[in-house]
Amino acid sequence: MVIKEGFVVTPRGVLKTDVLIQNGVVAGMGENLSDGEALDAGGKYVLPGGIDVHTHMDLDAGAARAQDDFYTGTVAAACGGTTTIVDHPGFGPAGCGLEHQIDKYHALAEGKAVIDYSFHGVIQHVDGDVLAKMKTLVEDGITSFKIYMTYDYKINDGDVYTLLKRAKELGVLIAVHPENDGMVTRRRAELPAGGYTAPIYHERSRPVECEAEAVNRVCMLSAVAGDAPLYIVHLSNHLGMVYIRMAKENGLKNVFVETCPQYLTLDESLYLRDDGVKFILSPPLRDKSNIALLWEDIGKGWIDTLATDHCPFDYSLKRKLGGADFTKCPNGLPGVELRFPLAFSEGVLKKRISPVRFADLCAAKPAKLFGMYPKKGVIAPGSDADITIIDPNARHTVRHADLHENVDFTPYEGMELLCRVDTVLSRGDVIVRGNKYIGEKGRGRFIKRSKPILG
Repeated sequence: MVIKEGFVVTPRGVLKTDVLIQNGVVAGMGENLSDGEALDAGGKYVLPGGIDVHTHMDLDAGAARAQDDFYTGTVAAACGGTTTIVDHPGFGPAGCGLEHQIDKYHALAEGKAVIDYSFHGVIQHVDGDVLAKMKTLVEDGITSFKIYMTYDYKINDGDVYTLLKRAKELGVLIAVHPENDGMVTRRRAELPAGGYTAPIYHERSRPVECEAEAVNRVCMLSAVAGDAPLYIVHLSNHLGMVYIRMAKENGLKNVFVETCPQYLTLDESLYLRDDGVKFILSPPLRDKSNIALLWEDIGKGWIDTLATDHCPFDYSLKRKLGGADFTKCPNGLPGVELRFPLAFSEGVLKKRISPVRFADLCAAKPAKLFGMYPKKGVIAPGSDADITIIDPNARHTVRHADLHENVDFTPYEGMELLCRVDTVLSRGDVIVRGNKYIGEKGRGRFIKRSKPILG
């Protein structure tokens, strides 16, 4: 196959060139190539397939289970231009071994996933067995581990420090959900006790300062651990970025930052709507002024990746469980299908970032940090032919009815996008054309990841 006449986005810039694909990989780039089937990309952008390193497929949250499993969720991802995910498993039973959830998630994904996938390890407690098993999982291709500074299996500061030291020894990443647990716990108790149970008080219970303080604290723990590799997930506010910049200005080189489309497009005023409960997630949506600041942080290169934290619970369930009390509402929003076109529309086509910066944010940098580059994340000879073609002239309005996510709403309903995903290839196979998934169920492969490329 040859993809012809497209604007091919490479690390060197945007090139008007053809892309030759043979045996599932990019075999060459140049003008007037011809070898078999031609795919006309005239007037369209040819981008490395999206890599979403923060999804929650088939998540069992106890009171609720995510609506998307590894089939429906990866079909939605594919239709939105994402060709690889790295999923965050939910918690396992108390005291379970580090391999427990990885084994479980292999079983959940195999035979269902339609795009390539991997998992982060999830750490619920710290002891000698966990520290030893980290090395075993690294050898099995799991080269990042998630910890939480809040929730039931929160890791205390001393153990965070121990894990960071271990991660540095192994040359892997610790991904951190940063919120001040004491503040969250106290606020979630005192607000409902005072009769403040409406959705807007979800944001008041987890204020910007709650997240930013924990970001600063874990950066300092990383510093004491010898600049241990640290990855901040779903940063929702600019104040947290200020602390990260301060840490970097004082010598930290291995702190990396992720944000999500919801924090770049939605704001806390949505909690005041009659259906405000549907927008509950953690960290919460923030003040509208924060949106422009985060876009500036992206434009300056301070934010490394754009992921989704895709965690789809039906609005009907959220309303049933949390309609009368925000503390009872399952946390999470769907979004795996819209990340790529939404960010291209809001970022590139509205002149906030360049196409090259977009490709770095949504594909190359995730591939580097999570051990998949240059096999994935770039269009270059020898890389997997994971390619997303975007039509920059296909203006349309987001409608839930047009999406493939197995959930009863989208938080982006009614938003106008300036582009549309046209065609998606995974390892050279055309799997999406015209907003339809045309590939086979279970064609996705587990990726045994290498250690991160830092810097």
